[in-house]
Amino acid sequence: MSTKHEEVKDYYGKELQSSEDLKTNACCTLEAPPKYIQAALKKVHDEVQMKYYGCGLCIPSQLEGLRILDLGSGSGRDCYIAAQLVGQEGEVVGVDMTDEQLSVANQYIDHHAEVFGYKYANTKFVKGNIEKLDELDLEPGSFDVIISNCVINLATDKDKVLKDVYNLLKPGGEMYFSDVYSDRRISTELQADPVLWGECLSGALYWNDFLKTARKAGFTDPRSVKNNPITIENDALQEKCGNIQFFSVTYRLFKIDGLEEDCEDYGQAVAYKGSIENNNLAFDLDDHHNFPTNKVMTVCGNTYKMLHDTRFADHFDFYGTWDTHYGIFEGCGGAMPFDEGGEASCC
Repeated sequence: MSTKHEEVKDYYGKELQSSEDLKTNACCTLEAPPKYIQAALKKVHDEVQMKYYGCGLCIPSQLEGLRILDLGSGSGRDCYIAAQLVGQEGEVVGVDMTDEQLSVANQYIDHHAEVFGYKYANTKFVKGNIEKLDELDLEPGSFDVIISNCVINLATDKDKVLKDVYNLLKPGGEMYFSDVYSDRRISTELQADPVLWGECLSGALYWNDFLKTARKAGFTDPRSVKNNPITIENDALQEKCGNIQFFSVTYRLFKIDGLEEDCEDYGQAVAYKGSIENNNLAFDLDDHHNFPTNKVMTVCGNTYKMLHDTRFADHFDFYGTWDTHYGIFEGCGGAMPFDEGGEASCC
């Protein structure tokens, strides 16, 4: 295992004993979770929550009965939330390489099954490096959703992580994950700083490099769901980082054949039925696609496929064909996908 991996294991296994030991607010969720996630959190053991180091909300909608993989699952917090949402017939698998974190996660498997009212546990944890998912006992094409919370920035080979994720997903599956991104490439000098790396800052990908990496892995049209600017709140570390701006961003990446690099117009439209649990009034696909219930809305071909070729298909009515192309669709995207002027909050 590389020196960088050993440093990460030591940082999250020995130096950090709880979220109170973090030196910045990068590994900190900056927004309140929705009420149904808050309700699920109340059933997660306190020790599991104490060792949570995530930066976002990486639990998507419509999970009943699905098979979920959590990359860098740590103490198991997000796994135990997802375990409640997939139900008794679903399954959640967590992968982590830090023994101390895995020990906490495994300690409470039976406890949570009992608290959730399940006849048997639907959660398990596997020791492994997320850069070597192809070496673990994980069947290709077997997961509906893959999640991760502020972990991929800690990987040295991010291309390999996303390539393996793509192979593990079922057709129509998605990766839904939160992580830290930067507005420029980070120097090798800063990347060598073990504290900045452990705090999820110097391993952050420049956002445009991430988009290229995702597309290279097969995720043709990455969609930003949420983004918040990160304030480091540590003068010494802020001085090291200089003018680099960091963002906590949640992305969804779909494994769908036929997605195009640009949003193209085929004269198509969709109408949301209001039938996704906890999304009765509207459904947010990403940060620029909000679908109010029963409203017919025009969409690009990629958005059409993200709804039609995935687990969301039964919850929409679809209009139009692929017979005529009308050029570029003007309603999607922009330049940098993050809001530089947004308000940041501390833990």
